[in-house]
Amino acid sequence: MSILFNAYSLARPALFSLDAESAHELTLTQLQRAYDCAFTRKLLAASPTPLPTPLMGLTLRNPVGLAAGLDKNGAHIDALGNLGFGFVEVGTVTPRAQPGNPKPRMFRLPASQALINRLGFNNKGLETFIANVQRSTFRQSGGVLGLNIGKNADTPIERAVDDYLIGLEGVHPHADYVTVNISSPNTQNLRALQGGDELSALLSRLLEKRKELEDRHGRRVPLAVKIAPDLQTEQVDQIAAILTQQGVEGVIATNTTLSRAAVEGQPHSHEQGGLSGPPVHELSLAVISRLRQQLGQDMAIIGVGGIVSGKQAREKLAAGANAVQLYTGLIYRGPALVAECVQALRAAR
Repeated sequence: MSILFNAYSLARPALFSLDAESAHELTLTQLQRAYDCAFTRKLLAASPTPLPTPLMGLTLRNPVGLAAGLDKNGAHIDALGNLGFGFVEVGTVTPRAQPGNPKPRMFRLPASQALINRLGFNNKGLETFIANVQRSTFRQSGGVLGLNIGKNADTPIERAVDDYLIGLEGVHPHADYVTVNISSPNTQNLRALQGGDELSALLSRLLEKRKELEDRHGRRVPLAVKIAPDLQTEQVDQIAAILTQQGVEGVIATNTTLSRAAVEGQPHSHEQGGLSGPPVHELSLAVISRLRQQLGQDMAIIGVGGIVSGKQAREKLAAGANAVQLYTGLIYRGPALVAECVQALRAAR
């Protein structure tokens, strides 16, 4: 394990003295600087013993990935990949740049190792995103790269498919897989796309476009759909049926929750936005378990939400996930969490 990983516990109090979004940006900036220097890059590098894992026709070097949202512009892919992830997902990117929601828009709930965010797909747009992805070398070094697409906030929901088609066409040549994000709670009406008719129509158009892109570029890129934890059993069943019918390769379960039941009374618990961290874990497990029951064994499930130790990573796989992703746990535990989860999943095999 990198000696710098152990330094995170020392740096965290200083980072937590800043507001959450400023600390996020500072951490990425410092991580990138460390990666750009050959000496500190080697100190920071983590190479867990490989744990090859099949996923959507791809082979991950280990089943622990970075969730979308941490690097929305794909500007730090190599630096983040250097922390030992088997796969990295970046975005969500929208066709046009947008500032997101007004600040402050990210809040820590330390008592639950949780976060609330209402960032709202803040990003520099598809052109900048693709340029950043093209500069990265993570894929060439054996990493699997997922690119996560969404719609602009000012695009009417009835025209959302247009934004997703633009996103898919833009990222297709540069992605190992593409994630369709229809579950962020911070873009108005976005979660309506999880409804049966809406989801069927969206995926039908996207899969038509993928076939066109596959013929043009001579490569098939798996498609995954990211869903919310706040779904009723009947909704999960309906989504599973549609994903199977449409022939999508994977589902990411889950995004952040609107529920506050687990954090009531804590500072910032009243803030609007999506709650992430351990309070989402049980919700995510329930969705994963139901999906696996409905999907059988063929479709890939990526489990995300509330992993702050190897134990939660194992529980995601026990519920039916094929691989896991981290985000909020990194903020509270630091990069050592990656290696811990890889080791826990190795021991569970």
